[in-house]
Amino acid sequence: MLFAADKGDINTIIGGIAPDWGPFGSLGNEAKVMIEVVMAVAILLCLGLAIWGAAKQRIGATALRDTFSAEQGKGLIIAGLTGVFIIGSLGTLFTIVYGMAV
Repeated sequence: MLFAADKGDINTIIGGIAPDWGPFGSLGNEAKVMIEVVMAVAILLCLGLAIWGAAKQRIGATALRDTFSAEQGKGLIIAGLTGVFIIGSLGTLFTIVYGMAV
């Protein structure tokens, strides 16, 4: 009997798709942790912005009948989710750009 996952573990899979640090590979572990913490805080802020926008859109569209507030909420949702996408893909973008330059 042959098991497909006999030789590896989850770190093999995650390590294969996780972006390399590229030009920042020489940073120490403390610097990498600081960068990851700053990125995590920025993602949480963007998610908070999107949630605030959703609440503003919901309240503006139903309770107050305020179309300006609803449109402003839509903009906040889009801005928050775009920020999450951009921050979440920064590591991959840096790796691609660095790989193309080398």
